[in-house]
Amino acid sequence: MPRDTQSTRTELTSRTRARRRAIGFLATDTTAWIGGFLAAVWTRYEFQLPPGMLARAAGVGAVAAVVHVAVAGLRRLYSGRHPLGSLQEVQGVAGTTLTTAGIVLLGLLPSVDRPVPASTPLVGGALALLFMLAARFAYRHRRDLAMRPDVRSSTPVLLFGMGDAGQGLLRAMLSDPRGRYLPVGALDDDPDKRDLRIGGVRVLGGRHDVGAAVRRTGASTVIFSVANADAALIRQIREATLQTGAAFKVLPPVRDLLDHRITVTDVRDVRISDLLGRRQVVADLPLTSNSIAGRRVLVTGAGGSIGSELCRQLMKADPGELMMLDRDESALHSLQMSLAGRALLDGPELILADLRDDEGIRRIIQERRPDVIFHAAALKHLTLLQRHPGEAVKTNVWGTLSVLDACRDVAKFVNISTDKAADPISVLGYSKRITERLTAHAASRFPGTFLSVRFGNVLSSRGSVVTAFQRQIEAGRPLTVTHPEVTRYLMTVQEAVHLVLQAAEIGRDGEALVLDMGEPVRIADLARQLAEQAQSSVPIVYTGLRPGEKLHEDLLGTGEIDTRPLHPLISHVAVPALDPLEVSGLDPYDDPEKVIAQLALLCAEPSGLRDGSVQVPLSR
Repeated sequence: MPRDTQSTRTELTSRTRARRRAIGFLATDTTAWIGGFLAAVWTRYEFQLPPGMLARAAGVGAVAAVVHVAVAGLRRLYSGRHPLGSLQEVQGVAGTTLTTAGIVLLGLLPSVDRPVPASTPLVGGALALLFMLAARFAYRHRRDLAMRPDVRSSTPVLLFGMGDAGQGLLRAMLSDPRGRYLPVGALDDDPDKRDLRIGGVRVLGGRHDVGAAVRRTGASTVIFSVANADAALIRQIREATLQTGAAFKVLPPVRDLLDHRITVTDVRDVRISDLLGRRQVVADLPLTSNSIAGRRVLVTGAGGSIGSELCRQLMKADPGELMMLDRDESALHSLQMSLAGRALLDGPELILADLRDDEGIRRIIQERRPDVIFHAAALKHLTLLQRHPGEAVKTNVWGTLSVLDACRDVAKFVNISTDKAADPISVLGYSKRITERLTAHAASRFPGTFLSVRFGNVLSSRGSVVTAFQRQIEAGRPLTVTHPEVTRYLMTVQEAVHLVLQAAEIGRDGEALVLDMGEPVRIADLARQLAEQAQSSVPIVYTGLRPGEKLHEDLLGTGEIDTRPLHPLISHVAVPALDPLEVSGLDPYDDPEKVIAQLALLCAEPSGLRDGSVQVPLSR
């Protein structure tokens, strides 16, 4: 059947149903007026009606019904403008009834020989209104029952949390006849909601009644639907749920649902970020303006975890052109597939290049002329760089310098750094601290805005601790943690990218922006949470801190002042400039220990290479 024909038939069917419903309510309302007037006079005369009064009351009730139809026509009461049983429809029916009763009363008052008592329009109108509303609510209740999921094919679920988010989810479930979840009960810690029924679903208790409620209702899944809940509460309800043998799912935080109404498809499995005891602050960092729309934007390292998410969020900002540069062709293939749903690799937006190719990077920036550059390309694995510091020199240090040298006409340059750059003790930290200082030097020479952004470990990024733990669990191996007390600042990739975009908006020349990420997380606790989610027992093994690894990370280095002039959650840190001539003397092929010592010296003193210990050539 052609689509247009099918659409026309569907529309005709819908109109036919609406017409039948309007006729049905019209007949109901007419009956309500006649019945209301009969009941009014019956009670007025204490059930002993004078002769002929019953017929006169029915006749006046019929006249009232005709007036009601006329007023309703003027108010378009039966046109279906308002949802059935909604407050707007109730107001429309009540207004029409009040108007009708007033007109009939005014018609009766001038008459000396009234056919019915003057109180009849008032009392009869009130009774008619009750009957009209009761008929509508009964129809709505019957329709709602028909819209519920089929008990034979749906999963019985118990909802924890009956706030706005929980009630929204409950209504969404009860209005989807093909839905996969059927609510059979609810839980909430608010004592005022105990035994409350919402959509026929009863609140059975609080957090301590999970087990009893699951056994009582036969629910096979518990859905946690508390908006922005504390991680400790999520862990408690999850543990109680798993002890009953039921599955546990969550509704995402409200910050993830602001752009649409809550639906059943929002329900998902619990993530490690839900179980961590830290507050995510993305919702508290609104972008005050859009400096991306219509501009040419280049992202280096676009195929990485940060770079790819950055490209996804930049696409929503409507840039004039988005250029994605990476040396990994497979990563570019995956990125294009995620953005466009295809990966022909034939578009000019993909740039295959290596930061180590100084001339190639220079030509690309000169030819493509980006207005904004987000520099996310870097080597980031601490242990490997500790063993091969020369690679950090060639990619992180010299690669960044190649990009900066070509950015004389760029309006904004955002260098993505790490918390390991604060009081660094590792090759990764040294190299990223040097890039912060090189960026500050470019800020003092070029007209654009050059700044860095510093954040902690990104959850579930490639090579992150969470990813490593998950692979160890899949392989049936123990989880390896360096130290029982080691802590790290953790954030989601969405938070990290949001901070990068925020930096492009509010960051000032030569500084580093640092996000207040709350309290650091013990990696042992993180491993324990993941081990508890595994289907089998997973031991945790402690291996000891590796060279260059800190027990606790710092967000601010020694002497850095925590100032937050523009946002209470973002620190602006002054960064001393470093002349590129000083990094030109680095020899990546020298003894690793000497290379590390040279990197440390560059971080410790702005003129650390001027003491005569290392010869500095004029160019690299």
